[in-house]
This record gives sequence, structure tokens and C-alpha cells, in this order.
Amino acid sequence: MQMAFTLEEVMDKLEAMGTEQTKKTFIRHGAQEPLFGVRIGDMKKLVKDVKKDQALAKALYDTGNTDAMYLAGLTVNPKTVTKDMLEQWVNGAYWYSLAEYTVANIAAESPYALELAWEWMKSPSEMIATCGWSTYANYVMITPDDQLDIGEIRQLLQHIGETIHTERNRVRYTMNSFVISVGASVRELHEEAMRVAEIIGPVRVDMGETACKVPLATEYMNKIAERGNLGMKKKTCIC
Repeated sequence: MQMAFTLEEVMDKLEAMGTEQTKKTFIRHGAQEPLFGVRIGDMKKLVKDVKKDQALAKALYDTGNTDAMYLAGLTVNPKTVTKDMLEQWVNGAYWYSLAEYTVANIAAESPYALELAWEWMKSPSEMIATCGWSTYANYVMITPDDQLDIGEIRQLLQHIGETIHTERNRVRYTMNSFVISVGASVRELHEEAMRVAEIIGPVRVDMGETACKVPLATEYMNKIAERGNLGMKKKTCIC
């Protein structure tokens, strides 16, 4: 049986996997030093071993290294995380990849999904607020419709329709994603999500020096409907 890696060993492996090109790409998107620039596909080669040791995953996040933090998010068991740990992690998620994916994905599958989503959505911090919206969007995509608060989600759609264009940069992005998530995965609210998407139209988000674009919600949901995938749920949002 292979022994679990130490923190130093995992960091050495991540460093060996990093490339300057990927590092520059991440920095253009908002990452900061320290980081190695490890492609997600390469990073996943380490997931199986790190999963053996949840304390190691927490130590990886605590390094402040973007690659290590992302790997930690792929390995921590969301069903056993504590609320305090998620609060610590969201405060350390300094750019959108960590906030909208790493922390939001774990939170969405945790026992604290809705509690933290609501708390974070109201935050004056842009990154924490965007994490909150992403957490709720992911929760919607993995939760059966009969376990969702349809009235609450309907109110959030209305709120987005009224406020999205005055919100902060990345919050606009995740609000738009929330509309798409609801329209794609909650059959009862598909038409309502489409109406909200038509009201808000194109959403402007500053993506920095990248070629990334904000998906037009109406087009995105129409494509899902054309494929016959409306109402389909994901098994997990951690990837």
C-alpha cells in the first residue's frame, strides 16, 4: 500500500507539474503569487493520494498557493467539512477561480450549503458574495426539485432581474450563471428563468486581459433545451 504524501512532497510534485505558460494564463485571470501554473488535468493525478489525508488537504489550502488551494478543493470531503473551515476558506479565496469553483463547489455539497450561500451573498466583499451566488447555483444543479425552495429561488430570480446590472463585477457573472443554472435544471422555473434572462439581456463583466466571455443566458438555456437536457441534475459539482 502506498503511503500518503507529506505536504512538502505534494508541493514538490505540483511545482514539477507547473509551466510558465499556464502560470501566465492564471495570472491574467486574476491569480497571484505564489503559484506554479499547474493544469487542472495534470493536478487530478494527485487527487487519489491526497484524498487519503484530509488534514493534508487543509494544509495545502493554508499554503496560499493557488495550485495547492485548488487541489485541496478537489480532495476534501464536503460531507464532513465544518462550517468554520468553509468560512476560513472563503476568506482566503482571493480570486474568482477559488471563490466560484473551489470553495463554492465544496460548500454546495456540504450540510451548510443554503446557510452559507445566504450569508455570503450579502457580503460586502465581492469575492465572498460571488462565492455565495455560485454556491446556491451549484446547490440547485445537484438537488432534486422536490427538495428545493421554489418560492425562494423565484424571489432570487426576480432580485437578479432588478439588480444585476448595478452589482459588482464578478457578482454580475455569478448572478447570470444562477439564472442559467435554475433555467437548465429546475423544470418548474425554466420559463421564468427565460423571462428574467430576456429582461437582463447581455451582462457586461470585465474579464481582464482574457478572451473569456459572459454567456448569454437565453442562448445558453435554449441550447440545453434543444439537447433535451432540461431538468437534468449533476451528481457532483466538484471537478
